[in-house]
Amino acid sequence: MSDNSIEAYVHDVALLQQYIELSALQVSPLSITSKHLQGFLQHINELGMSAYSQARILSGLKSFYKYLLVEELIQKDPTALIEGPKIGRKLPDTLSYPEIEKLLEAIDLSTPEGGRNRAMLEVLYSSGLRVSELVELKIPNIYFDVGFLRVIGKGNKERLVPVGRDAMKFLKIYLEEIRVHVPIQKGFDSYAFLNRRGKKLTRVMIFTIIKNLVAKIGLKKTISPHTFRHSFATHLIEGGADLRAVQEMLGHESITTTEIYTHLDRDYLRQVIQEFHPRS
Repeated sequence: MSDNSIEAYVHDVALLQQYIELSALQVSPLSITSKHLQGFLQHINELGMSAYSQARILSGLKSFYKYLLVEELIQKDPTALIEGPKIGRKLPDTLSYPEIEKLLEAIDLSTPEGGRNRAMLEVLYSSGLRVSELVELKIPNIYFDVGFLRVIGKGNKERLVPVGRDAMKFLKIYLEEIRVHVPIQKGFDSYAFLNRRGKKLTRVMIFTIIKNLVAKIGLKKTISPHTFRHSFATHLIEGGADLRAVQEMLGHESITTTEIYTHLDRDYLRQVIQEFHPRS
């Protein structure tokens, strides 16, 4: 699994351990019962954690107890009959195409960082990459001749993703005219996007770049790198793209994950009815 997933799972078990210590329970992870776990879930609920966070923590604990079963350290899984809180499918924020254009045009191209940032955000929107896939993108995996990127996604799965002409143009300018002047640190030669010290960018840095741009144009939305991915998928589907094709480009394991984008734009759906239905 990715480093982030491992860190989250370890954190879930640590929370359970803290609860055991705080509650002065005379139990170990091997002797915990479903009753203890219900108490733990009630505890994190009272702390004000969202239903989504509670469900994610329970998922981490279920994985932990599956591991203990496989290792034959326990005979019975105490999480087996525990159900998490019901969580609705939250529709992600998206940007309209004019908002995307406004954000991109707000980047100062007279600076090296501006040229790099324009290339990054063009790629994010053009290809729907996850932020982790963007920071890990390597130059040998950019195929300018055919307009594709080879992306290493979740679970180390590879996929080929097409890139738009504008994104390729700004990417080429960045690589050939800006990146060549960066003093590259050892071990970072192949990474496409580098900071001014010659190391690969972090996810946090990309969040900060976008946050500053949003503030610059006075946009009243909560925007993250993932918003570009959501917008990419939404705009494709609104334009009539095949759901299977979008699933392939996003690297979704299941088509149901992609289907969330078909429910996004209520105004768009209403407009379709008004324009094309004979009795609208």
